[in-house]
Amino acid sequence: MMQPKVFHSLNRRDILKYGVIGAGGLAVHSLASSFAAAGPVGAPMIGFRDRPTDTVGIGFVGVGLMGTAHVENLLKIKGAEIRAVCDVVPEKVKRAQRLIAESGQPRPKGFSRGPTDFERLCEQPDLDLVFTATPWEWHVPVCLAAMTAGKHAATEVPAALNLDDCWRLVETSEKTRKHCVMMENCNYDRFEMMVLNMVEQGVFGELLHARCGYLHDLRAVKHDMEGEGVWRREHSMTSDGDLYPTHGLGPVAQCLEINRGNSFDTLVSMGSKTRGLHRYAVERFGPDSPQAAETFALSDVVTTMLNTSAGETVLVTHDTSSPRPYSRDFLIQGTRGLARKYPEPRIYIEGRSDPHRWDPIDTYLEEYDHPLWRKLEEQSQGAGHGGMDFIEDYRLVDALRSGRPLDSDVYDAAMLSAVVELSGRSISRGGETMRFPDFTRGEWRNLRRLEVMKADAS
Repeated sequence: MMQPKVFHSLNRRDILKYGVIGAGGLAVHSLASSFAAAGPVGAPMIGFRDRPTDTVGIGFVGVGLMGTAHVENLLKIKGAEIRAVCDVVPEKVKRAQRLIAESGQPRPKGFSRGPTDFERLCEQPDLDLVFTATPWEWHVPVCLAAMTAGKHAATEVPAALNLDDCWRLVETSEKTRKHCVMMENCNYDRFEMMVLNMVEQGVFGELLHARCGYLHDLRAVKHDMEGEGVWRREHSMTSDGDLYPTHGLGPVAQCLEINRGNSFDTLVSMGSKTRGLHRYAVERFGPDSPQAAETFALSDVVTTMLNTSAGETVLVTHDTSSPRPYSRDFLIQGTRGLARKYPEPRIYIEGRSDPHRWDPIDTYLEEYDHPLWRKLEEQSQGAGHGGMDFIEDYRLVDALRSGRPLDSDVYDAAMLSAVVELSGRSISRGGETMRFPDFTRGEWRNLRRLEVMKADAS
């Protein structure tokens, strides 16, 4: 479903119907917290358990590259049955149907009548979960349609692009009593999970600071008009801010126990000059080309500093317009040591490491490897992004089958996604401090353990 025409097909009628507003538009600022004062529309979803089910019937919306990767994972997971697929490209629907049928499952129903055909999919009575891997602007419409139709919702990242849509997801989840989970695969990367395990065991002492981000050269992707990722180009032309904060911030939020006794409090963002995408267009297509005449709003480097209610600080960087190797810049700093992932995984623990020298992670992996990786390493081999995608999908299906709470909830999705608008607003106001909404309405103060760290996680 990741096609350029999807973005343009979101017309005024769709905007009014679904309440979708652009990530960087100033129009959202006066409304950004309008839902907060209304109070909960249903019981809080923290710790929510649905009834167990042997088989999870799944409808999948958006079966491009990432969607197909999820489909392939789900076909290997016990109790997952894909019963419907939707995409604006009929050939992709047929490809997914063929892939699913060849795996031994019944051929799923196909939906490809247009960009809103996911509505028909959501109404199918044999579905328990609707999973979307569409371009960003469709995440909220699909999730709202799914929950309103009585299905759980799972979405690729970010869950939403502005605060009003974050509140819509929260309130719809509370009202319908349906899960709405953001599928942040980096939460399940092996190094990040090992560090989380070490944090929980107090190896780093009291946490002080974290650093993370999304530093990925996407200039070619944004200029490939035949590619699936070209829709990102539209956002770079119209919006400024950290448009993709969750890959780095998700694992950090887990270490800091965000929404589980701690909360993000405020942020300040700054944006550099905008040069990279234009320079790339001039050099690739020529100075007199139409591409060279295009303008972009997205700062080449967006730097955001967050603080937490518990007193930690977090530095988040977004850079998709510069020539560079891929990095999520993951670092956790405590009173007794620190761990970093890039440019290579290293750990330093005072009293254990040689003074002023990093240790390779092999020194710690045997002792602190997360139980989920010990259990699922063999099954996850060959899956996307080193296996973390499989573990992410496995945990979702396993939770729905067993009736336990999901590893993350709608409040996590909203809190992490809120950085998109808040960072853009801070930049537009000259680095003004922005306060995070309390999507949990005070429930974040209650200590609770991450589901992935509980005994039954293994």
